[in-house]
Amino acid sequence: MLDELKHKKILIVGYGIEGKSVEHFLKTYDNTMNITVVDKKDGEGYLDNQKNYDIAIKSPGVRKELVRIPYLTPTNIFFSLVKGKVIGVTGTKGKSTTSSLIYRILLQSGLPVDLIGNIGNPMLTGLEKENTPDHWYVCELSSYQLDDIEYSPHISVIINFFPDHMNYHGSVEEYWVSKKRMIAKATAEDFFVYNPQFAQLQQLAKETKAKAVPYVDNIPFPDSDIPLLGLHNRDNIKAAITVASLLTISPEIMHQAVRSFTPLPHRLEKVGTFHEITFYDDAISTTPESTICALQALPDTATIFLGGLNRGYDFRTLVETIEKSAIHTIVLFPESGTKILAELQKSNTDRYTILQTMDMKEAVRYAYDHTPKHSVCLLSTASPSYSLWKNFEEKGSLFSRYVKEFGNQ
Repeated sequence: MLDELKHKKILIVGYGIEGKSVEHFLKTYDNTMNITVVDKKDGEGYLDNQKNYDIAIKSPGVRKELVRIPYLTPTNIFFSLVKGKVIGVTGTKGKSTTSSLIYRILLQSGLPVDLIGNIGNPMLTGLEKENTPDHWYVCELSSYQLDDIEYSPHISVIINFFPDHMNYHGSVEEYWVSKKRMIAKATAEDFFVYNPQFAQLQQLAKETKAKAVPYVDNIPFPDSDIPLLGLHNRDNIKAAITVASLLTISPEIMHQAVRSFTPLPHRLEKVGTFHEITFYDDAISTTPESTICALQALPDTATIFLGGLNRGYDFRTLVETIEKSAIHTIVLFPESGTKILAELQKSNTDRYTILQTMDMKEAVRYAYDHTPKHSVCLLSTASPSYSLWKNFEEKGSLFSRYVKEFGNQ
């Protein structure tokens, strides 16, 4: 594939972490390639001159409809060149934790392995480090990366499926189509590991050419050795154990890897206990379904922070969960905070103390003033972060910063 690019005018579309990794990879391969880089930061017309190029290499966050010349993607370049075996992991929520668990188990077993993909380590960067037939790659794959994928991993893992990313895909149906593409090219030599709790995944297991393998029924070691909160994380562990079993890794090694696993930041991360209130940062939860999972994991939650970018989610089930919980203090951020408030107002809102704000510092101060002692304050907004923050990491970091700042006064 790369030889075909040597004498072409190449346009790299998108200059974030993926675009930069593509540029470095191509220049390492052949520093005489004719490469131009464009990014939406260049202004609305950044793609106006694309017809002057032979081929584009499109970053995942750029919708394919915007590119009107032949294009490649970093994902397809990786799969076309990789010599080792790939374990692909996708799902609406839990991808990073599941990918990291699989990686830790393989690493503990002594297998040569890299963790790459949507988790923040570009696939092509991983390929530069190592590309041998005995190497394993655990690759987190987003729906953006799967939207135009032309290959399937050797082992494909789909964790769950909830409505999300409709702003990119246009509909829940198209979002599902992108997820299914991960196993579209799978053969009878490949595997499809899936969570049998989801009807869509059960149906997909019947349709795929790959060997369909549901999650194991049980985790073969004590709950006291599981460092992750919540039933959803037990499912993530089951996914990792199922994959490890396919590779005939021993239960003892799985146990060691899981027991020593450090939870990833902003995923039901305990910030600390201050003034007899325990604070949890679950900034990664940007859908109603993931926030419901967080509340199930933390039944002592009395204060919750909700709201963010309005992606048109249905918050009815979340509000029903809140009504059955111990929550009585709610902080609402724009834009979706308004929609959540309207849903709350359909029932009795007298039991709630509610603050609407755009400021995380004010929100945390309010939580300290209104959260009962010996209970939990939870940041789990059920909405994407982009209405106020650059990403979920910035949102979670601000929350933790102010929790500690006020807590140490």
